[in-house]
Amino acid sequence: MLLELFPLVAKGYLEGKRKVEFEAQREANRKKIAAERAAIKRTGRLKIRDLTLRDGQQSLFATRVPQAEIETVLPLYKDANFYAMEVWGGAIPDSVMRYLNEDPWHRLESIKEVIGDVSHLTALSRGRNLFGYSPYPESVIEGFNKNAVKSGLGIMRIFDCLNDVKNMETTIRYMKEAGGIADCAVCYTVDPKFTRKQRWKALLAGKKLPKKIFDVDYFVNKAKQMEAMGADMITVKDMAGLIPPSLSGKIIKRLKKEIDLPIDFHTHCTPGYGLGAVLMAIVNGVDIVDTNILNFAGGPAAPAFEIIQIFADKLGLDTGVNLEAVVEINKELKGIRERIAEFDSYKMFPLEFDITADYLPKEIDSLFDKAIELAKADKEEELLEVCNAIDKFFNFPAPNEEVKAAEIPGGMYTNMLAQLKSLGLEDLLPTVLLKVPEVRVAAGCPPLVTPSSQIIGVQAVNYVLDVNSGKAPYTNVNNQFFNLVKGEYGETPIDIDPEYRHKICGQSEATDFDVSKYQSPENPVLDEFGGVKLAENEKEMLLLELFPTVAGPFLKNRKADAYYEKVNAEEEEKQRIIDEKKAAYRAIPAEEKEAMMLKGLYSMGGDSTQATGEITQPEEKESKLDIKTKEMLMAQKPKSRLVG
Repeated sequence: MLLELFPLVAKGYLEGKRKVEFEAQREANRKKIAAERAAIKRTGRLKIRDLTLRDGQQSLFATRVPQAEIETVLPLYKDANFYAMEVWGGAIPDSVMRYLNEDPWHRLESIKEVIGDVSHLTALSRGRNLFGYSPYPESVIEGFNKNAVKSGLGIMRIFDCLNDVKNMETTIRYMKEAGGIADCAVCYTVDPKFTRKQRWKALLAGKKLPKKIFDVDYFVNKAKQMEAMGADMITVKDMAGLIPPSLSGKIIKRLKKEIDLPIDFHTHCTPGYGLGAVLMAIVNGVDIVDTNILNFAGGPAAPAFEIIQIFADKLGLDTGVNLEAVVEINKELKGIRERIAEFDSYKMFPLEFDITADYLPKEIDSLFDKAIELAKADKEEELLEVCNAIDKFFNFPAPNEEVKAAEIPGGMYTNMLAQLKSLGLEDLLPTVLLKVPEVRVAAGCPPLVTPSSQIIGVQAVNYVLDVNSGKAPYTNVNNQFFNLVKGEYGETPIDIDPEYRHKICGQSEATDFDVSKYQSPENPVLDEFGGVKLAENEKEMLLLELFPTVAGPFLKNRKADAYYEKVNAEEEEKQRIIDEKKAAYRAIPAEEKEAMMLKGLYSMGGDSTQATGEITQPEEKESKLDIKTKEMLMAQKPKSRLVG
């Protein structure tokens, strides 16, 4: 009745009433859920590495979350008590300078200042490539790792794009010498996927296609090599989300049996395997899993912590995470996501879910139980169906079927498509996808992880463009592909045909990265900004070493800002002194001012200069003063009206 008579007023009243009732119900739920969770018999521990502030925002929002936004959630993260927080490395050092005009060292140091020792701060390093895309000399590698630890880093996750453990050796040593933890990552990748036609063509041409390379033994053996090198922990790192649940379970089970180190599992959700793969890792005894908080999870990012926490509760595993703090972080993340919407390609927010106060619908809760049952029984196909249904309930993006079918990383797929679109040739994408395995095998079958995935992707596009324009294949070879085939990135999983290497590089033998040819970027003196150097300390010089084209302008702008700030401060100080003197002069009685003026005329400076702050000529002797001028001024002086 009220709604009919007064629709707007009644609607607002009813909505407000429902909201009050909803919050009251939530509060009652919160107490009940807390009691239920406290009653769970915990039989094990599952540590959580939160990726939200690095991998999460890099995967979903192109690393565009500014420092000011990050600082709003840090006090909450301190209360959350995650085992570790990935906050640095990867694309962060480059991107925060390039797009946000921020200092990457300051970002790490400011996070450490708030978090302290509550959680290990983690960074991702590409081994000999550090945070860049090419190999660097030992001095740069040592400097970056040691300064990272000094700035607050606790764990450096180290990987190599070729899984060449030799490229990780010195980073492991430098981290341990500096007091950090060396987390060595085995990069998961898939074997090249050939069509039947391609196999027949290779057979007729007398070229053998490689047999299966990347099996369980391959990954376990790589982990053992890393353990022998001094790794403190091992991560199975699936950057593309291509590891199916059954295989994640098998690899984790073998690693837990054969390696005496903590094992971490990292994956993404792009093709729809992520949640199932993490659950399989958990039931097979993994020590640590990587997650993002709900509003920064799913799609190309890692699975949501809240979903993993529900699984952990049902399995009797203690994560040690403060869930009340996580709820508050998630609220803040929603606001951050709204404020950086221009970089959000999905614009698809997950379900508003408070893990401390919201009960799942019974049919969804039963899906969690079913998923655990299927994971323990290793029934992959059914497990994926159930996990995808859970993701759908939480409103995460559906699996990317194109990436799933192509079996390549999502970033590689989108980059190749963008390269073709820029030329108006996106219709060539299917042909490019067919060429990827051929180019990859020819180049030694590198794992499809950064930067090798991008190198192979760009060259596959170049190959097709060459043929499409009537040129011979490999007419256009990108510089990084040239260096990969030459051997500068390290040892590839399979040998490169010497004839092919000669065709690409003009030499048959592999040549490692030549440190003697490395040239540090120039560090000029900036005369226009007070004669300071572009890089004034080791940390700034390291940024210049890794990202000269980005760090150069960034550092120059910083020097300009500092210089003009100093100049302005000096001018303001001068003006302050002048203003003080003027104010002091104005406070002097009139007769005293007249006396000072006359004294000034005789002295040409002195006290009048000090009182007014005005600049006068140097003092001259009275004998040289123009007597007539003085007499004239004295005659103009008004006579006093006071009677003595």
